[in-house]
Amino acid sequence: MIESPVTEKTHITQPAWLTILRIILGIVLFWKAIVFIRDTSLLQTMIENTGIGLFSKNANTLSFLVAYLTLLCGLFILSGLFTRTSSIVQIPILIVAIFFVNSKNIGQSGFELFVSVIVLVLLIVFAIKGSGTLSADEFFRTYYKAGTEDGNTKRFFKQD
Repeated sequence: MIESPVTEKTHITQPAWLTILRIILGIVLFWKAIVFIRDTSLLQTMIENTGIGLFSKNANTLSFLVAYLTLLCGLFILSGLFTRTSSIVQIPILIVAIFFVNSKNIGQSGFELFVSVIVLVLLIVFAIKGSGTLSADEFFRTYYKAGTEDGNTKRFFKQD
C-alpha cells in the first residue's frame, strides 16, 4: 500500500528546534511572497534580468506563479501540511533566485544572497526530513488515518 505524504509516518526523534526552524522558514517564505505580491513589478524585473530568454518572455506569468506558489508553500510549511511537497516545489525557485538573480546583484545585496542560500538549505532539509511531530501532517496521520493508530499528536491532545 502506497501512503500519501499526509499519512506518511514522520520521524519521532526529530528535535523540537527543527520544528522551530520549519516555522521560521514558513514565515520567511510567506513574508517574501507578500512582498512579491505587493510589488509584482520588482519580481517581474528580476525575472526579466535573469538572462534566460524563456523566462524573460514570460516574466509576467512567471512572476504571478512564483509569488502565489511561494505564498501557498510558505503557508503549508508554516503549518506543517505537505511540507515535503512544498519544499520540493520551492527548491527550483530558490536555485534560479540564487544563481541567476542574487549572484548578479551580490555587490548591491549580499544579504539577500545569504538568506536565499540558507532558505535553500532548509528547504532541502525539510524535503528530506519532513514536517516533524508538531505539524498538520502528523495531526491528520494520527487522527484521521484509521483512528486506532497511536501517534505523537495524541500526546498533546489527550481526551480523558
